[in-house]
Amino acid sequence: MAKIHRQTVPHSLQSDSHPYLSGAWTPLFEECDAEALTVIGEIPQVLDGTYFRNTENPLHEPIGLYHPFDGDGMIHAMSFRNGQAVYRNRFVRTKAFAAEQAAGRALWAGIAEDPRLSERPGWGAHGSVKDASSTDVVVHAGQVLSTFYQCGEGYRLDPHTLETLGTEGWVPEAGISAHPKVDESTGELLFFNYSKQAPYMHYGVVGADNRLKHYIPIELPGPRLPHDMAFTRNYSIFADLPLFWDPEILKQGQHAPRFYRDLPTRFAIVPRYGTPEQIRWFEAAPTYVLHWMNAYEDGDEIVLDGYFQDNPSPKGLPTDHPDPRMGRLLSNIDEHSFQSKLHRWRFNMRTGKVQETHLDDRVLEFGSFNPITAGTRQRYLYSTTTEPGWFLFNGLVKHDLDTGRSWSLPFGPGRYGSEAPFAPRQWSESPHAEDAGYLISFITDMNENRSECVVIDAQDIEAGPVCRILLPHRISSGTHATWAPGAVLPRR
Repeated sequence: MAKIHRQTVPHSLQSDSHPYLSGAWTPLFEECDAEALTVIGEIPQVLDGTYFRNTENPLHEPIGLYHPFDGDGMIHAMSFRNGQAVYRNRFVRTKAFAAEQAAGRALWAGIAEDPRLSERPGWGAHGSVKDASSTDVVVHAGQVLSTFYQCGEGYRLDPHTLETLGTEGWVPEAGISAHPKVDESTGELLFFNYSKQAPYMHYGVVGADNRLKHYIPIELPGPRLPHDMAFTRNYSIFADLPLFWDPEILKQGQHAPRFYRDLPTRFAIVPRYGTPEQIRWFEAAPTYVLHWMNAYEDGDEIVLDGYFQDNPSPKGLPTDHPDPRMGRLLSNIDEHSFQSKLHRWRFNMRTGKVQETHLDDRVLEFGSFNPITAGTRQRYLYSTTTEPGWFLFNGLVKHDLDTGRSWSLPFGPGRYGSEAPFAPRQWSESPHAEDAGYLISFITDMNENRSECVVIDAQDIEAGPVCRILLPHRISSGTHATWAPGAVLPRR
């Protein structure tokens, strides 16, 4: 029988017809510790580590129009060892979380609202929204690091208890964006930030000892809205994308993203510990990219895979919501509206030329790969598919880039997952195939009104989960996740 300890966190949010405050996105107000959970199938004995997922999970009635990226950060964790699994979830106790809990209501308007509605100064590139630390999650220097997508302070959490330990002391004044990268071969954390003040972007390296080692400016023409970065063994890669706040409207204190289709996408490639003078700039087709996959060096070239948007500025979706802005909000987070495709760029460091092409014409995003190959050539990539019209993941696709083959796993009607990181099998096993491991995801099942953790054999995704672990509560749909092997986590 499951052993469960539950605690409800005070909240003011009421039931709502907003599509991202209901259904699969219904917020959860309960924190829980649970073990001896019901398992359908068998947990692989070789799984040793923890799957962490961040979630936008609001506690209070929003000020104005709610955007699903406004929610408070909540970390969910499923830890595996010796064929057993333990689950827990906790809110990230940010400074904004503490302030709003003390007030008993929301104090900051979200990214879709007039910033003048915020009652207090905000954080990050926007400057008027709260740092909810609700976007990304990685594990570095033996601790969990949660981050906010428009730059924030970065919060450390204990990997076992999920207790919030505080903000990062090394984070610069401009903050740290979501999607810092951990190079498992060196233990380094690579990060960037962006702002409305020149030079508009910076890049830094934090050592395995969690101390800042390197920090340089990357000069841009004006404020930009990058979301991710990539790295190879020797280089770090950043993008100046032609979708950014309208400069004229920004002068009025408003934030209206626009796509400038006549501007190229520019890439900055810099040696890992390089200087601003060593940055190489490349121009490519205009697009917007939310997420990169892997990058590696191939002779004179650097190869980068990511998700190219064919339509970065889609028309609004039909909606019966009373706020006329809702249709545009819905289309901007619907992959079938902005048409994200798996794509490859090749940058020739000798000639300065760029070659690029789609690797798949299906709508795909939120991918993963074996982290052991990070910064080097990889054979396999894993992407999510989404429900048309929704920000809901409904399946997985595995790509073999050597043969061009692919395999798909739909989750089934009414079942929605989250990002599925790759968990390598213990390296004491053989053979050491690149796809020898598991994909792990949380599934929100609207048919059964429950959530579960699924473990999928990456070598045979079409076979479906090798096990399903039933969670003690139904969790809100979410996005980014990471896998941390037991070897990088301090043993209790």
